[in-house]
Amino acid sequence: MAAAYLLPPSLLADSKSKPHLSFPWQPRERIAIASYPFREFIAGESHKSGSPTIELKDFAAHVMAKFNINKIEPWTGHFPSTDAKYLEQFRAAIEKAHGAVVNIAVDGEHSPYAADRAERERAVAFSKKWVDAASVIGSPCIRTNIPPAKDSKPDLERTADSLARVAEYASTENVGVNLENDNPISEEPFFLVKVIEKVGNPWLHALPDFANTLARYDEKHAYDGINAMFEHAYGICHVKDSEADEQGKVVHVDMAKTFGFMKQHGYKGYCSMEWDRPGDPYQGTANLIEQTLHYLS
Repeated sequence: MAAAYLLPPSLLADSKSKPHLSFPWQPRERIAIASYPFREFIAGESHKSGSPTIELKDFAAHVMAKFNINKIEPWTGHFPSTDAKYLEQFRAAIEKAHGAVVNIAVDGEHSPYAADRAERERAVAFSKKWVDAASVIGSPCIRTNIPPAKDSKPDLERTADSLARVAEYASTENVGVNLENDNPISEEPFFLVKVIEKVGNPWLHALPDFANTLARYDEKHAYDGINAMFEHAYGICHVKDSEADEQGKVVHVDMAKTFGFMKQHGYKGYCSMEWDRPGDPYQGTANLIEQTLHYLS
């Protein structure tokens, strides 16, 4: 399998122990570009009429040309298919671009803590499907989400039970699973930390997002939460310098403080650029790259 340059994170673990990714140390090599900020330009439901159209399989080549970065983090909403034929085409395109996928951002609709067992089963099955996809395209991990349940408040026991099953399955595929502080109801940082600690599986980690919690909670809670998540982070984090809250007010990230948490906890993984506010995602991403290079150097 021609994957020497396709998979710089080369998973060197056996499924019964824990993941051992070989991360690059050069600052630029640690940077990835998320596809989500470019949703108006990527073919799919979110594409904006009149905008140039990029096929997801060509995204790695596109960002290499635009930013001189060869690693990407695709979003599930951009995959036109998950059948074997498309995933092999996607992998071949990444290989041709001399690129690599470092994580898949997985967004589903089913809650892993719903009171309804069938709903929980659907959530687990959805995450497992994307673990399989990650294995095919050479992604070392996925970020699975925790949608709010219609019939329950966030429940630690049920969430941990569901995600323990996902992590156990993922370990057999040599794929890590990450949880992101995104939805303020069910993905609050300290709740995620409790889930990760309760599951206690080395294949389940945190994905700290620099701005999501800051846009929804007070600064102390947000920064304490991001700090707590970096203690459990391993392979991927989302770099943002700002984000608009629900009222449209833009909150600004203290980048020195947040990168300080990263260094304090010895985080060696990838930094995915995820510009997420109104404006040009190309210029916004370029600014994030410049700041990240500064703080990683």
